[in-house]
This record gives sequence, C-alpha cells and structure tokens, in this order.
Amino acid sequence: MKHSYMKSMVVACLATLSFIGFNATATAATNYKVVKGDSLWKLGKRYSVTIDDIKKLNNRQGDMIYIGETLAIPSKTKVLAAETTEPSTAAPANKAKPEPKPEAKPAEQETPAVSISASEKDLLARLVEAEAKGESYEGKVGVATVVLNRVDSPKFPDTVTGVIKQVVGKAYAFSPVQNGSINKPASEDSKKAVEQALTRKDRLDDSIYFYNPKTATDNWIRSRAVIKTIDHHVFAK
Repeated sequence: MKHSYMKSMVVACLATLSFIGFNATATAATNYKVVKGDSLWKLGKRYSVTIDDIKKLNNRQGDMIYIGETLAIPSKTKVLAAETTEPSTAAPANKAKPEPKPEAKPAEQETPAVSISASEKDLLARLVEAEAKGESYEGKVGVATVVLNRVDSPKFPDTVTGVIKQVVGKAYAFSPVQNGSINKPASEDSKKAVEQALTRKDRLDDSIYFYNPKTATDNWIRSRAVIKTIDHHVFAK
C-alpha cells in the first residue's frame, strides 16, 4: 500500500514538472507581423535562431512568407529548452566526450535575401533571357536586379509577377511580355543571374529602369539619372 502511494506521488510530480516545462517553452516565443522585404533568413539573423526553428514552430514546410501574416518567432530560451529535453547518452568513463562540430553555414553569397516562389523565379529568368540575350552575365544580373528593385519600390507592384506583367498605358511595361518572347525557356546563365540578384548584394543603387540608348525612342527615359552602363543597357533611377 505504501509502495503504491509513493509511486502515485512520483508520477504526479513528474506530470507537474512536465506541465511547467511545457508552459515555459510555449510562452518563450515572439509574434512577428511580416513586412515587405522580410524573409526567413532575415528573421533568423535578427532573432538569432535558425530558419528550421521558425519553420518547425509555425508548422511550415517551404520557405515562402507573405506580407501581413503573423509568425511565431522562437526565442533563445525556447530553443534551449527544446535542446535540453533531448535524451542523451553518457560517454564511457575511459573516453573523453568528443567536441561538437561547429554547424556549417552556407556561403553568404549563396543565401538569398529575398524568397520568391519557383514559378516567379522561372518567370523572372525568362524575362532576363528575353531582355538580355547576348548580354554578359553581369548584364543579366542587372536586368533581374531592376525587377526586384521595382518590387521594393512603392511606385510599382509589390510582387515579381505584378512588376513583369504591369500594363503602362496600352502596353506591357516590358516588351518581351508584349511580343511573347518571354514564353521561351530561360538559359542556365539567366537562371543563375536571378539567383545572384536575389542575394541583393549589388542593387545598382536601386535602379528601376534600364534601356538600350541605341534603340530607345522615349526621350523621358533618357532624362533619368544614369547609374551604370553594362554592355548595351543603361541602368537608371
């Protein structure tokens, strides 16, 4: 009888401690409302947590986030609590415990600062191919950068698809959309140029226009401040 009583007391204490630990973990999170320009990578850097931590807490599979949605951001306390609940195996007394290997970090230039869907990457790569076919790799990156700068600018739509398919007057803003050449597949160079532009390492001083001075007939575009010339294109803002 005494043994059963003691067993019940131990179970009750363990349940109480588990409940306390669960609540301490559950409350150790911050609600964050996504704004323009955010990405899981940026939020992870800001709150010193990993992308996987954020995705697990919000039950996410992919990396896409949307403006206006609210994400739960785990705090360091929560991440620590989760780590301490993992079972551990004691090292043999005659062996030194091995030093943990540092977590490998991806190269900074390969980490996108902006997350867009696979379909938008393909659309942007096809536009780059149509607008900068025959241009250098740097020129292709420049065209992709102008599109992303427009997404960030309040003067233009706030999605890649919206910018590329924007109608100005009675025509599309980009001639490849108008003449259908955007429907041709993109080259590997154009796809890589999009990935490079997504890192946002060089924004071309936020240029939002590009044109070929030999073929441009609009005098207004020539009045814009020139930032850089790459191959046959002038980049301006």
